[in-house]
Amino acid sequence: MQNLIFFQTQWRRAVQASVLAGFALISNFASANPSTQVKQLPDFVKSSLDFRSLANGDWLVLDKKTLRLLSPTGMERANMKVRAKHFDLRENNDHALAVLINSDTQNALPIRIQQGQFQLQTNLPVATAALDASCLFRDQQQLMHLFLIAKSGHAQQWLLEGSQPRLVRNLALPANAKSCEVDDQTETLFVNEEDFGVWAYSAQSESSAARQAVQLRQPHGQLQQGAQAMHVFSSGIAVLDEAGKNIFLSAPIKQGWKITKHFSNKKLAAWPQQTGNLRALELGGKTNFYLRDDNKKTWMHVTSLSRKKETSQEIIPVLIPQAQTEEMQRLGDAADDPAIWRHPVDSQLSRVLGTNKKQGLLVYDLQGKQTQLLEVGRLNNVDVRQQIQWHDGVSDIAIATQRDDLSLVIFDIDSRGTVSEVSRIATGLENIYGTCLYQPNHGGLEAFVNDKDGLVQHWRIERKNGTYQGTKLRQLKLATQPEGCVVDDKNARLFIGEEKRGVWLTNADATQASPLKLIAKVGDRLHADVEGLALYHGKRATYLIVSSQGDNSYIIYDAQAPFRYRGKFRLGFNIEKDIDGSSETDGLEVSSANFGTNYEDGILIVQDGHKRLPDGAQNFKYLDWKQIAKALQLP
Repeated sequence: MQNLIFFQTQWRRAVQASVLAGFALISNFASANPSTQVKQLPDFVKSSLDFRSLANGDWLVLDKKTLRLLSPTGMERANMKVRAKHFDLRENNDHALAVLINSDTQNALPIRIQQGQFQLQTNLPVATAALDASCLFRDQQQLMHLFLIAKSGHAQQWLLEGSQPRLVRNLALPANAKSCEVDDQTETLFVNEEDFGVWAYSAQSESSAARQAVQLRQPHGQLQQGAQAMHVFSSGIAVLDEAGKNIFLSAPIKQGWKITKHFSNKKLAAWPQQTGNLRALELGGKTNFYLRDDNKKTWMHVTSLSRKKETSQEIIPVLIPQAQTEEMQRLGDAADDPAIWRHPVDSQLSRVLGTNKKQGLLVYDLQGKQTQLLEVGRLNNVDVRQQIQWHDGVSDIAIATQRDDLSLVIFDIDSRGTVSEVSRIATGLENIYGTCLYQPNHGGLEAFVNDKDGLVQHWRIERKNGTYQGTKLRQLKLATQPEGCVVDDKNARLFIGEEKRGVWLTNADATQASPLKLIAKVGDRLHADVEGLALYHGKRATYLIVSSQGDNSYIIYDAQAPFRYRGKFRLGFNIEKDIDGSSETDGLEVSSANFGTNYEDGILIVQDGHKRLPDGAQNFKYLDWKQIAKALQLP
């Protein structure tokens, strides 16, 4: 694990002892009906600083010096002596997890709640700088995460699974964050910046730290001074202004956030004179909003809204990578496109080639270990063909686009999987970008190479007396920037990805050219940018795999008309092997060949735009095809 920004690697024994001494376990949890429907906020909750209801009818309430677990009738099941301002809560099938910031130590305290008892999760490192906020997040894999934000704005995302928490990533957030909350459904992290307002970030660890304004102070927004409090509810987020006179409900739109509802103290008689906190609670089929009256030290119900019916959404399965390559030797946006070379005798000795846009070509084995580095300049896309019939022999070849001299770089691959550069072909393009190879049935090799302006060139590659040369056959034109492309050699079909519009199809045979046809359009399923393309040639069908970069997913289509949509998936954490998921994938490659143990039905290689668990340089992830076929029920 890398050096931490504001955490040590172990608990200090003195702190642990003092915290544990504050526990008072009162009684075991008496079984309750999980379907209990609470109709109103009980009187024994109203005097608390903060509260949450549990699915079994219990209540978790925070008083000035104590966190309490109460039964539906108010009987105390457990308590813990602690000073805190608020807490967060998530429930699993057999337990709940609460987290709060201890006001005395400024440490985050994660607390497991099970069978009516509290258990301190003592394996979280101690803070070495004062924490402002903490909040929980359960991702699509149902894995628990914890966000911790220091007063300086330094923040970290931790994975709370297994025997030890693991650092997922570091973030730079606003200094003096008053609080944070996560909407698990939309995977959105909300941060309340003191005296300014509320920002939204993606809680997905694979996403960048870009932010959007939700509600800001005047003149940038509607808030007076800033946000006093906020709370996530089923339809968005509720924000209480610093003056305590308005509640704004906001929901996401394509280009940011919009106010969907506004409540004012001028219109609601129950509004307290001085309020310091806000909670939204689903009670009796309605969303009920409560403000804490700081004068009377009680929670007051101020208004209710009918709950909107939840719209059904496509369930996107999260699959688990089996392996990952060693990290790039360059930071930033370096890794781009992979290709696969299969060993002619022992498939487990096969190789994965990966481009580094800042350095050259990397070669890896099936365990992800780097076997070669060819420092040949800034490579973008790479593709491989094997057993190519030339006039003077047979060979395996890789070709990559070189962005320094705008050429196609030709690499020879010997029978052991050793790669070496043998030639370059100048293309004359101004901004060379993507490429893919075509091995016609009649022999030889052809290449398609594109430019950022939409131009696509078609080349014939020839070898005579060991020397390579290229002949340009034709060119195609797309309206905007393409990159990924792939050719179905058997059927002579060329698929081209136009990043903002979708996937195009045309004939790969220059003698039988056909108009470009848009077969997969950017929209509800396919999200720009459209990046890597690959073909899986199965025993029963051929599938087109597309990197839908805009929503960090991978889409499967039939590779024959009518190009039926088969589903999409994402890559998540492999906890056992400390492998993170993948995101913002540029290039990908797939093969249906048997690569031995774990990859009997083939392998998918994807570029990962953000290396996490912990932060690091980019790399490539390996996924067995069996997972994809099972998740999407492919024949």
